[in-house]
Amino acid sequence: MTPHLRFSVTIALIVALGGFLMGFDASVISGVVGFIETEFELSKLELGWTVSSLAFTATLAMMVAGPISDRVGRRSVLTVAAILFAISAILSAIAPSFALLVMARMLGGLGVGAALIIAPMYIAEIAPADIRGRLVSFNQLNIVIGISAAFFSNYLILTLGESDLTWALTLRLGEWNWRWMLGVETLPAVLYFFALLVVPESPRWLAMRGEDSEALAVLEKVSGPTKAAAELQEVRQSLHEESNREQASLRELFHPSMKLVLTIGVSVGILQQITGINSVLFYSPMIFQRTGIGTDAAFMQAVIVGLVNLVFTIAAIALIDRLGRRPLLGLGLTGIAVGMLTLAYGFGTATYTLDRAAINKLPTEIDRAQITALVDQTFDSDVEFRRTVSAALGADNYSKHESVLVNAAINVNSVLVLVGILGFIASFAISIGPIMWVLFSELFPNRVRGMAISFVGLINSTIAFLVSLVFPWELENLGNTNTFLIYGIIAVIGLVFVMRILPETRGRSLEELERLLVKG
Repeated sequence: MTPHLRFSVTIALIVALGGFLMGFDASVISGVVGFIETEFELSKLELGWTVSSLAFTATLAMMVAGPISDRVGRRSVLTVAAILFAISAILSAIAPSFALLVMARMLGGLGVGAALIIAPMYIAEIAPADIRGRLVSFNQLNIVIGISAAFFSNYLILTLGESDLTWALTLRLGEWNWRWMLGVETLPAVLYFFALLVVPESPRWLAMRGEDSEALAVLEKVSGPTKAAAELQEVRQSLHEESNREQASLRELFHPSMKLVLTIGVSVGILQQITGINSVLFYSPMIFQRTGIGTDAAFMQAVIVGLVNLVFTIAAIALIDRLGRRPLLGLGLTGIAVGMLTLAYGFGTATYTLDRAAINKLPTEIDRAQITALVDQTFDSDVEFRRTVSAALGADNYSKHESVLVNAAINVNSVLVLVGILGFIASFAISIGPIMWVLFSELFPNRVRGMAISFVGLINSTIAFLVSLVFPWELENLGNTNTFLIYGIIAVIGLVFVMRILPETRGRSLEELERLLVKG
């Protein structure tokens, strides 16, 4: 590895730690939801709000992160994001109420939104064109490493909390398990803050500010003196052409010349979230518990989900500049549709029966007399089972013991459900997960890149918020089968539409892509 390549890779890896924090912060809640639902006596929509509140403020941050970074610099925004991650982790861990927990999560969402937008933007602006796809994908790689780390951290804390280890008892890991799950994020957040001190500012941002000597110094470390001068000249030419125009405005995004890139950006941004990735990642223990495998096994299978996500994201990084964005996206969206339809079929064939043996094993808090009439009744729908048993026990009592009751009654092909989830995760990770951010960083011209990425990121985050918010409600009212069937149908429609309009972008400079895709 040459010194220039080593520098580019090192800086990209440091900046992409923002993706690690984003992935950790977003997914750590998956291990928390079951505990806080009971402790704070939450409704399904309140539970969904606890998860989605982070995406809500991330959406707000995306509206301003790009324009702010155009004013103060990419690195400054990332530094503030690191501080927000640390404060949010601490406040979430000590939150005494549902309201304060949500407020702390919302604070972390501001850091998520900023990091989600600015990290890939920075990497795209500093990376050589021939490896830009792989370097930008470092951010997605770190997101999935963060997701995997959160799943593993949750499982480890849960396991240690059930042990008799003296230090675990001293730290009260069993009693404060969900608080420790949320609080450990403080450590990587502090590390990110100090690591950013060695990161230079984006050369393209420096050139925008007229600081050509500083921009050239950074580009020389990335590409060497000869290439750096040519790259800076190309950036200067692009900026010179833009200087004759008025300052970029939101209206410019909707100019006819931007129709193609904006359509692609918006479509991919919606599709990445509306096919259900956050539902699977943020609620994976809940989904697995619905197959009757128990809490510990559900957390362990969530760890497997994280590992599959990681492995296939690495595969995407290896292939994205070899095969291109378009082939991987087509392959992945096909797999996403198949995975969701498999889940729908798996839960659709499940049955629910409370026989006498199952009822005798229920906790003593459940009054057997109230459900005696349901003995040996078989239900083909989880919604029908839930409503019938809830009516017999009372809504509050059923909600408190829902997991135990479902585990006792369900008869489902849990292997098929696991295969569907892992297939979905693998397909997402090798395609639209990393490719969306690569496309966002490539499609838009220098002049409006910050604003454009914020705009499409805003749409992406809005969909993420809505999907996370309504997922518990969907499971309760539509049922497992219909929920995943909807995701599968959407994936099929998205596959057909996106593949009709998406060109290949690999191997082209940002300025070349602007000339190709932005007409007039």
